Order: sequence, then structure tokens, then C-alpha cells
Amino acid sequence: MHEFSLAQGLFTQLFRLAEQHRAKKIIIVRVEVGQFAGIVIDSFSFAFEILARERKLTREAVLEITEIKPLCSCLDCGHTVPAADNVPAVCAQCGSSRLTISDADDLILTQVEME
Repeated sequence: MHEFSLAQGLFTQLFRLAEQHRAKKIIIVRVEVGQFAGIVIDSFSFAFEILARERKLTREAVLEITEIKPLCSCLDCGHTVPAADNVPAVCAQCGSSRLTISDADDLILTQVEME
């Protein structure tokens, strides 16, 4: 279960941020997970809950996850569309087959609320 090691990496970041800002408590942790990141959201949330209990700093922390849909962009004309469940074969704007996917496989810490 690689979600546990990803959660551990997140906690490393959280502890570093808390130390930098002299926080006594982490309240809310917001992350974005790309739809193609290969992360099972429930497993990641479970790992977060387990790790949060280990320290007073994070014991009451709440994890908020936003799943990000990938974007499909044309390398020729720049046209960008959400790539729901499938990637189009050609650009709807210019017909080019030079397409790229973005925002699909990221795990990003977007915000931390601390006291």
C-alpha cells in the first residue's frame, strides 16, 4: 500500500511547515489528487488518520481531498479541454493529434491551517 508512504511524506512536509511557523496545532490539511495518480483515496485517508493520531500536533487534523480531473491540451493551437474518462485522439479545435495531458498524476499539498 503505497498510500501509507505517501501519507508519511505528507506528514514530513506538515511537520516542517509547523516548525517554520511555530504552530502548536494543525487543524486542516487540503490536498489535490490527480485522477490518474494511482492513489486510492480511501487508503490515503486511512493512512492519514493513523499517522495523525501519533502526534499531539496533528491529532485533531482534518484531511480534505479534492480529486482533480486531467486536462488535455493541444500542442499546436493551445486549446484545452477536460479529459474526463478518456483522452481524445485529436484536438476538437484544429484536428491535431499532438495532445498532452496535465494535472493527472499529481499529489499536491495546497493549504494547511495551523494555530
